[in-house]
Amino acid sequence: MSTDVDIAADTSFESSAAHALAPTSGASTSPVALAVDLGGTAMKGAVVAEGGAVVAELTRPTPGSDILDALVTLFHDLRGIAGDAEVVGAGVATPGMLDEQHGIVHYASNLDWRDVPLLDILQRELRLPVAVGHDVRAAGLAERTFGAAQGSDDFVLVPIGTGVAAALVTAGGTITGATGAAGEFGHIPVIPGGEPCTCGQRGCLEVYMSGAGVARRYREAGGSPLSTRRIVARLGSDPLADRVWGEAVAVLAQGLTILTLLLDPKVIVLGGGVSHAGDALFGPLEHAVSAGLAWRERPEIVRSGLGGDAGRVGAGLLAFTAAR
Repeated sequence: MSTDVDIAADTSFESSAAHALAPTSGASTSPVALAVDLGGTAMKGAVVAEGGAVVAELTRPTPGSDILDALVTLFHDLRGIAGDAEVVGAGVATPGMLDEQHGIVHYASNLDWRDVPLLDILQRELRLPVAVGHDVRAAGLAERTFGAAQGSDDFVLVPIGTGVAAALVTAGGTITGATGAAGEFGHIPVIPGGEPCTCGQRGCLEVYMSGAGVARRYREAGGSPLSTRRIVARLGSDPLADRVWGEAVAVLAQGLTILTLLLDPKVIVLGGGVSHAGDALFGPLEHAVSAGLAWRERPEIVRSGLGGDAGRVGAGLLAFTAAR
């Protein structure tokens, strides 16, 4: 695996280096799908086997313009590194508000997209069956099929990175909402009259608990300009880090308590870079959620089983469904 350029956000706990992993010689000719997890920072591509294994991967920075051209090029390059395998379809997981049935991205702020007919464009360019899905919901599908929520019909996946969102699964069905915007967990206003959010509201969860939010609040309170990972490393020796992180965990616990009372999930899966904080996150979070749920047991809270691969594995699963 070769590393070309570091595209990881400074607030992430994970390394997201751009790289390509080519298939080994004599690769299987079993059916595969081309999959891309499209984000504002990176386009994480993969050749995915039907069993969920990533056969080959290719990740590139998301350009500031001409994103559609770059996305099509990435798909063509993935097809090139698929070797002799039979490519049966392609799938893309994208952020934003979208009509998944018709593959139209109505709004994606990270990509500066409005009403982009992504499905039609990709079908025309790739000449393959194509699926378009929401990035977090696709990741939830992958976690349910192969990851930490495997076999569960009632769970939530909450990726915590630069921002925060949620995939909501109840009675085996994924909640999408009337406009396709269900799961904006980071924009639940949990602190009345709290700090302003870029969305225009005040007191949103991700203002306090997100990679960007923790780093910003620490800096604005007089701390050094550190990443969230480095702030967590200072816990126990830096009172400001202790305070900012403690407030972040408390806000997340409040949000998960509300979510639990609304949906009654069996398991809560935490993903994204911040989930790598380990005991500094899970210990106090579990205690706070248990305390908030005075009359009932809290759900199990676990870390994502697929990590950064969840989105593209989910896109691959959608592609196989489209190919049938």
